[in-house]
Amino acid sequence: MTFSKPSALLSSSVKSISGTVSNLQSGLLEYVNPEKPTHDHSSVYYQRFYISSFHLGDQAIEAKFSSPMKIGDGDSVTVSGYQTKTAFQVLAYRNQTQQVVGAESWVMLALGALFFLAVAIGLLNSELVSEGALIPKLFLSGFVLVAIYMAYRALLIREAIGLLQP
Repeated sequence: MTFSKPSALLSSSVKSISGTVSNLQSGLLEYVNPEKPTHDHSSVYYQRFYISSFHLGDQAIEAKFSSPMKIGDGDSVTVSGYQTKTAFQVLAYRNQTQQVVGAESWVMLALGALFFLAVAIGLLNSELVSEGALIPKLFLSGFVLVAIYMAYRALLIREAIGLLQP
């Protein structure tokens, strides 16, 4: 198992770990929209997250992606992400054995952040905010916070992908 040095942009937030996969466990987390009709089994009403837990050496690794990770026991893998209290959380991975690279789309997160920021700017220019009403100010704050979080998450994923480059 090898560690690479943390990124300069996000200080010590993102790092990468390499090693051989062992104790692989995969699971599926599925959320169902409460407005789903009982007779309709269309995938539109489901949101799925694929969870993979495994070890690289003695390091516990956990990954949650919108599509399953393409890894198996014994594969040589490099993952990049950040350490949580219980495990190393994966943002991006490179499987050298199967020649596969995977990560969530940082571009979509950045576009989402821009959308929420545009809504916040539009709300800032509304009459209700200029009159001092509390509810629009709360919505304005909420939209700005969501935009900041999405932009930060996009930067983390982009930095994690950058650490995987050979």
